[in-house]
Amino acid sequence: MLDYVHYACYNEHMDLFDLSDNKTKAAPLAERMRPQTLEQFIGQKHLLHNGSLLMRAIQADRLGSCIFFGPPGTGKTTLAGIIAAKTKSEFVKLNAVSSGVGDAKRVIEEATERLRMYGKRTYLLLDECHRWNKAQSDCVLSAIETGSIIFIGSTTENPFVAMTRAIVSRCRVFRLRPLTDDDIVVGLKRAVNAPEGLGNYSLDVKDEAYRHFAWSANGDLRNAYNALELAVMTTPPSDDGKIIIDKEVAQESTQQRVLSIDDSMYYDMLSAFCKSLRGCDPDAALYWAFRLIEAGCDPILLFRRMMAHASEDVGMADSSALSVVVSALTAYEHIGVPEGYLSLAHAIIKVTTAPKSNSVYLAKAAAQSAVREHADDVVPDYLKNNKLPDDSNEEYIYPHDSPAYITQQYLPKSLQGEKFYKPQDNPNEQKIKQFLDAIGRNKRS
Repeated sequence: MLDYVHYACYNEHMDLFDLSDNKTKAAPLAERMRPQTLEQFIGQKHLLHNGSLLMRAIQADRLGSCIFFGPPGTGKTTLAGIIAAKTKSEFVKLNAVSSGVGDAKRVIEEATERLRMYGKRTYLLLDECHRWNKAQSDCVLSAIETGSIIFIGSTTENPFVAMTRAIVSRCRVFRLRPLTDDDIVVGLKRAVNAPEGLGNYSLDVKDEAYRHFAWSANGDLRNAYNALELAVMTTPPSDDGKIIIDKEVAQESTQQRVLSIDDSMYYDMLSAFCKSLRGCDPDAALYWAFRLIEAGCDPILLFRRMMAHASEDVGMADSSALSVVVSALTAYEHIGVPEGYLSLAHAIIKVTTAPKSNSVYLAKAAAQSAVREHADDVVPDYLKNNKLPDDSNEEYIYPHDSPAYITQQYLPKSLQGEKFYKPQDNPNEQKIKQFLDAIGRNKRS
């Protein structure tokens, strides 16, 4: 049996997000509240503002093949559904996890015949598109090129890394961002008042509860809907029949403590924690870390910040700092609290007491700047995977065939002599500098 969902979007009874038949009261709140028009869509103003390319393409029904890339709960599939509702084309949905080449070929055959017979285009939405391998992706390439289908991929993974280049090069990539807390609050308030949401309940949701749902969702509206629905379904009504959702109920529903500090204080304390890491003060870093935890901060956030600082502020001065932080996070996730706090403290002390170097950060920034300024530079002929007949005769020197290190040029010609990584004055990087000097790499000006 063909494992795909087929929608004729010109028929309102077969609309992708129709609520009359397949959306019952038993459906999750997130599904019942899925926007069906651009006006209802929440967030992504950088993509969907008046006059934007994506907005114009959707309104004109001229959207070409594209990929929606972003974190969970940001509206990728919803946006595809809105496109389906507005288009006069056929709309077919596949899931890359459960479908294969045979399914895609059958869709393409039907789309080709539909275009030939009726002049009707077909949109193919592929959820989790990064899960298809090269063979599966190649089966839709010619159909995209000939216009037999218009491909829409949705993925949480970076398509430039996780997908075949041939597919990505034929699509425009639109990056969706995590929703802001304000965006999520808008969605939650809409759900509380909408008949298809929770509008039939007598609810009193406090502002601090809305804010906590939004904060704990971390940019994922689906998570916020799930937490709100759980809170409503499990909270008994008060004597006057109202279901009151306050910050304590929100805390229980998200399994995260409510912050007992305001936003300004929270970010100030987080800033103090980060600056203490950079400033080699383990006592201060420990203090701010556990004060944040006491106020309701998720310790995972502190681990994330330390992973960034282990590369940004410690870097090559002590590369083991990053390994310690990652290992400490793994230990924390496995053993939980309170013992997991020992792993957190271990990582904090390691990062703060490690020698500091921002050479990794500076090297990254310098390389990115060079990429922007020399974006069209070609790969030197001798470094190419397959040399062309008209390429130069200069040969690649295999380093292991040489008795000594070689100073072969690996950058494009326009960047010859550039140095992005510059070892700093700490014992570990001085060893690296001595090594680069010995093999001639630091002779470049």
